[in-house]
Amino acid sequence: MIVLGLDPGLQATGWGVIAADGNRLTHIANGTVRSRAADPLAVRLVQLHDALAAVIAAHAPASAAVEETFVNTNPQSTLKLGQARGVVLLVAARAGLPVAEYAARFVKKAVVGTGAADKGQIAAMVARLLPGCGPLAPDAADALAVAITHAHMATAARTLAAARVRA
Repeated sequence: MIVLGLDPGLQATGWGVIAADGNRLTHIANGTVRSRAADPLAVRLVQLHDALAAVIAAHAPASAAVEETFVNTNPQSTLKLGQARGVVLLVAARAGLPVAEYAARFVKKAVVGTGAADKGQIAAMVARLLPGCGPLAPDAADALAVAITHAHMATAARTLAAARVRA
């Protein structure tokens, strides 16, 4: 199963693609879609859409996983993040992908073991779980962590379903 992990943001949206075969995970690709703050919001959202559509076309994932938005103290920043997140969800849904959503604390706990992990700990653990993924930008590391979480959750769900069938 090919999984696309996404860490939404207007200035920088991280993405990561992994292959999952049971508990075995393999890094395929990762990157960050960046936009310029000087550009109009609509232009930035179109750039995000087009870049993520190209990632989906290039890697043909079977599913997508998106990190849920947390609330900022700045309402304007929260609104812009929500708009970028909407584009991320739209691109995946328009491509026909089932989309799962995970809270940031859940992803951190699933990958690092603690919901209070910092970005450095996440990047280090992702590099350990996906050998050869190279140096990672923080947003790409977060996106790969979301993909890893989704792959593990999907494996657990399949195992549970198989156990229920046997019982």
